[in-house]
Amino acid sequence: MEKLFYSISEVAAMFGVNQSNLRFWEREFKQLSPKRNAKGSRFYSNDDVQTIKQIIFLVNEQKLTLEGAKRKLAQKKDVVAKQQEVVERLKVIRAELIGISNALS
Repeated sequence: MEKLFYSISEVAAMFGVNQSNLRFWEREFKQLSPKRNAKGSRFYSNDDVQTIKQIIFLVNEQKLTLEGAKRKLAQKKDVVAKQQEVVERLKVIRAELIGISNALS
């Protein structure tokens, strides 16, 4: 069962990034808006987690700057999601092909 909200430490661990990165991205990307409780702790929704996943994809895979990632997310969030899905599928297929090749050798 999937959780409705994740703490900042859970999200940081999920993606292998620092909590300070997440706080910085929150200021930089208007699409990223975690809820806060009375104490000020951040809680990320599934949409926020998807946005973070897209930011990481654009910066690490597509090699965009944060400015470029901001523009791309502002213009075409659904296109980014589709590109990200295709790249993830291709990585799985590549791993399977390498496994088959190794088994045949």
